[in-house]
Amino acid sequence: MARAVKAPPSVQWARFGLVLVALIWLLVVLPLTAVAAPYAALVMDARTGEVLHTDNADARLHPASLTKMMTLYIAFEAIEHGEIGVDDLVTISANAAKEPPSKLGMRAGQKIRLRYLIRAAAVKSANDAATAIGEAISGSEKAFAARMNRTAKALGMTRTTFQNAHGLTAKGHLSTARDMSILGRHLLYDYPAYYSLFKRTTVDVGGRTLYHTNRRFLRDYAGADGIKTGYTSAAGFNLTASALRGKERIIVTVFGGTSTAARNKKVAALMDLGFKKAPSRVAVRRTSRPPYQGNAGISGGQNYASTSMTKSLRPVLRPLPQDPIQLAGLNNDIATALALAAQEGPLAEGDTEEPTIDMSPLTPRARPLLEAVDTSPAVAASLAAVAPVKPKEPRVVSRNLSDDKLWGINVGRFGNRHLAERALVTTALKEIETLQGAERQVAVRSTGYDANFMGLTRDTADLACRRLQARNMNCFMVGPS
Repeated sequence: MARAVKAPPSVQWARFGLVLVALIWLLVVLPLTAVAAPYAALVMDARTGEVLHTDNADARLHPASLTKMMTLYIAFEAIEHGEIGVDDLVTISANAAKEPPSKLGMRAGQKIRLRYLIRAAAVKSANDAATAIGEAISGSEKAFAARMNRTAKALGMTRTTFQNAHGLTAKGHLSTARDMSILGRHLLYDYPAYYSLFKRTTVDVGGRTLYHTNRRFLRDYAGADGIKTGYTSAAGFNLTASALRGKERIIVTVFGGTSTAARNKKVAALMDLGFKKAPSRVAVRRTSRPPYQGNAGISGGQNYASTSMTKSLRPVLRPLPQDPIQLAGLNNDIATALALAAQEGPLAEGDTEEPTIDMSPLTPRARPLLEAVDTSPAVAASLAAVAPVKPKEPRVVSRNLSDDKLWGINVGRFGNRHLAERALVTTALKEIETLQGAERQVAVRSTGYDANFMGLTRDTADLACRRLQARNMNCFMVGPS
């Protein structure tokens, strides 16, 4: 009987290597290929909302951390309506503390200012920060998700449902490339004062420097200034990006990228396509904010909106965060910032975007406090036409009260002068046509700070109020006194 010939060791090792490679392919490479996240994309002219290119854009897919765009949109809304302040201390819950990375790593019971949570969610994409924001605004993650879904519907995001504030994979937590592009456009136009946050490559959070998850695209693509990345194994590498070149602005959303580099390359190609297709000049059709409801009608939510409506037509008065001396100093810093913005001059016809102005004259204390205030040349257009805040001076009352400019409008009562002045700037942007030449005044009352535009005729004041109320903004006329 012939004896079997044993293969030499080198051949045995070669066979073993082939078997090992085959096993790796079967156990690792093949499964990953089989479950690769679906691809979807949409290219939009941000100025008009016109869609320039789509690919599977209405497929309901996992949005991952693109979800945080909605979390931040609602945070900006809550700040604007006095539900919460950027310097309010938020207590981190056990639920927020246990969120998986990416995260800040905060402990349950730890307190942190809202502005730092917003920076961490926008730039680092911190999941614990996003959860903490939602809980601080609506009382619970479930209540905040309900508010997210209601807001999505109001914005026209017809195929989106949210289950959480951070975007980690959950059953039913789905969106589309179209819906996320719509959300990105609303962030740009509904809250321009906060949009510059998305183009920062680094931010400071309590002495820590955080780096933007999208810094490579921001660095490599000319004109890129946001907005948000996202990644989970179920979603792939997602990105909603915006870029401005001249007077053209393009928004691109990509779902299902295979890597950061591959996703960025694809987004850059789609951006180029968008800039090639978009007209050089077009009438800008800005978005409008949906009617403000706060947490009204949401089970388990902290009902700010219904509380304010049952008590007064004015915004709910929030506690005064600064003592009188600090507040006076802050008011001077705000005035300096607004004066700097005014020096930039108004925008040219059709301009919609701008660089950030030099804030170096501001004191170190003022810079972080003023980050929520839009001091860009877009605001300067209104500041050039609307007179600055100054003390009320005695007037000589004539007999024809309707024709003389002795009337005004009130757009809210606020807990401190900073919020009142910010409301005046925001309102001036919304209604510059009727408020041109009006005098901005902050009237100190025993119950708060009234934000007023004075120096109007009765007819102009009436028209301004009707136009603002049509935008679901608070307004009532102030007569001669």
